[in-house]
Amino acid sequence: MKNEEQQSTHLKTDHVAKNPWYGVAMRVRYQETDAMAVVFHGNVATWFEVGRTEWIRALGVDYKQLEAEGLLFPVTDLRISYKRPAHYDDWVAVFTRLDQLGTIRMSFQSVVCRLTEEQVVQIQTAGWLPEPIGELLYEGGTDHAWIGRDWRPKRVSREQPELWSMLQPFAQKE
Repeated sequence: MKNEEQQSTHLKTDHVAKNPWYGVAMRVRYQETDAMAVVFHGNVATWFEVGRTEWIRALGVDYKQLEAEGLLFPVTDLRISYKRPAHYDDWVAVFTRLDQLGTIRMSFQSVVCRLTEEQVVQIQTAGWLPEPIGELLYEGGTDHAWIGRDWRPKRVSREQPELWSMLQPFAQKE
């Protein structure tokens, strides 16, 4: 059953050219809030990471294996704009999509939205969507560099040509 669920969220090639958003729904946990009863700002960066990790996983890429092979992908820049706060027990979704693709650098766009129960089901069923849904709470993005364990830049096109081929269609903008 788990494999069927995972396969249902994997990207279908007919959606690739539109550079879709991958959505991950979650409920805000109590420990993610602060004394003002809103999500602590630092947790939004963690949510962006959850979005990127699941975006990569939804492609069928084993990021843990890439790291084991010596290819690392650190954040080099983080941008977050706070529009509205999320609160304890809200349903939210992190939406992620590729923004820029280069052989050494990549960047992602990230959006966090508050969801209704129906939208949670929609995301859990579809995963990939043409646009984020829900009430906009936070938006931003991250820049990354492909590096080796020696912290020197690596060209993903040389180090992982299969991964590079998988990423190419996402570089196409509508």
